[in-house]
Amino acid sequence: MQTEFFPSRTLALYIARLFITRILGVLVMLVLVLQMLDLLSESGKILAVPGNGEAQLWSYVSMRTPQLIARFLPYSVLLATLFTFFPLNQNSEVVAMRAAGLSAHQILAPLLATAVVVSAISLIFNERVVTRASATLKAWQNAEYGPIPNNSGVRSNVYLRDGPNILVAGSLTGSGPGIRMEAVTWYRRDAAGTILEQVRSPSASYAAPGWKLGTPVSINVQSTLRQELPSLVVARDITPAQVAISAVDADGQNIVELSRSISALRAAGRRTSELDGKWWHKLSAPLSAILMPLLGAIAAFGLARSGQLLIRAVIGMSLGFAYFVVDNAALAMGNFGAYPPMIAAWAPFLLFALIGETVLIRTEE
Repeated sequence: MQTEFFPSRTLALYIARLFITRILGVLVMLVLVLQMLDLLSESGKILAVPGNGEAQLWSYVSMRTPQLIARFLPYSVLLATLFTFFPLNQNSEVVAMRAAGLSAHQILAPLLATAVVVSAISLIFNERVVTRASATLKAWQNAEYGPIPNNSGVRSNVYLRDGPNILVAGSLTGSGPGIRMEAVTWYRRDAAGTILEQVRSPSASYAAPGWKLGTPVSINVQSTLRQELPSLVVARDITPAQVAISAVDADGQNIVELSRSISALRAAGRRTSELDGKWWHKLSAPLSAILMPLLGAIAAFGLARSGQLLIRAVIGMSLGFAYFVVDNAALAMGNFGAYPPMIAAWAPFLLFALIGETVLIRTEE
């Protein structure tokens, strides 16, 4: 029996059912609470736009909820692990399993198998639902919750270098010479990088060459003089092709689309380490659910009468949250080029897998 992964089918289904119901319960609770808090903070901005009403609030909820689910699903798995093991240990059910000859890993096996399924579902959900919702929501937020063009190619937060100058667009629509920029700001700088002038415009279109700003407003940084201009063409060296490869939003693209964007940037000689790290993180982030049962398993083993059950649960929770802290820190370091992108995405996963396995073996009584 020691060599079987699931020695008892009935026991495995029992533990898996407990685990699944607790994952769903914790996830629904977290998403509902966080969605209400988020909606309270954003509803004023949404309703401030003329014409927006209840329908727009529900649209915001429909786009924000997938992001919350994707972000807090691993936390739900961690808390569900503790909520599953805590009563099993307290009611001496774990002791009964050990007395029946099951090892710690065999008790943990149903949770790990369930976590693998959850990770696979999370990966598919992120690629098919979350990326589309994120792209649409970012475009809507950049339009300050006003009407946005009905275009599936909406991209946001684009930064373009025009020699020493910088052209920034809140959102982009269209392709080729038909690209249209919204919420545009052009920064005129000297050779040392000091900003001399700031020109703002609600929109810009390609003028072949350059980009024509509609109703631009110039602000002189030194004198703070504000001047409305009839029209202005800036960034004459920036072409639509350069704009296309610069408008890459990793959160709004799935793995296939992001791979194509990275290839295009590399072909143009652009730095892609940040996007490479996010590409790898699209794979490692959903798999973090597999780690949570291993990190939270410390709450399962150890005698409840020893009085340390609550301490074990706190340690398991601390290990789980420490993983997310280290994961975000490693991803940030990878974006700055301190770590190779693949190591930045996978090192925390492998590190905490080893930590979880070590803690499981060392703390088992």
